[in-house]
Amino acid sequence: MKKSALLVIDVQNEMFQVHDPVYEGDRLLHNLKQLIAKARSGGIPVIYIQHNDEGLKAGSEAWKINPEITPAMSDTVIQKTRPDSFYRTTLEEELKGQGIEHVILAGMQSELCVDTTCRRASSLGYDVTLVSDAHSTWNNSALTAQQIIDHVNATLRWFADIKTTEEILCTEEAGA
Repeated sequence: MKKSALLVIDVQNEMFQVHDPVYEGDRLLHNLKQLIAKARSGGIPVIYIQHNDEGLKAGSEAWKINPEITPAMSDTVIQKTRPDSFYRTTLEEELKGQGIEHVILAGMQSELCVDTTCRRASSLGYDVTLVSDAHSTWNNSALTAQQIIDHVNATLRWFADIKTTEEILCTEEAGA
């Protein structure tokens, strides 16, 4: 079995603000907590990706990783400035250094950072699993958040295995 890592993308406080919370944020956090616990108990590295830009200034309360899924001392946190978690970051170096060949993706924003990171990981030769019910977004002027999530899951099947949280929890994929 290929060595895996769980990538938790951009699950930061700003995404859960009362005025415009991410779609089904409670479900997202519940699923992420389960995936993270399973990964840690199975010795699977958990790598948090944290976005930095004008709206998410490093060190601000909005920028911090949601306290429901606070990184453990053993977890890695990687900073990024673009939707691609590999672009000008240490992610690929971190994965190669740990011998990771398979990444499990979850987090936000479905059609931006999750989509871009999935495609890039696939192009770099990683086996990718997208957790279909552990990524989220917001409604836009054309589609509801659920429609966007469904579209991302359908489209990314060309780049990743698409599995639910429950399917991953019932396999060896995210740990023992």
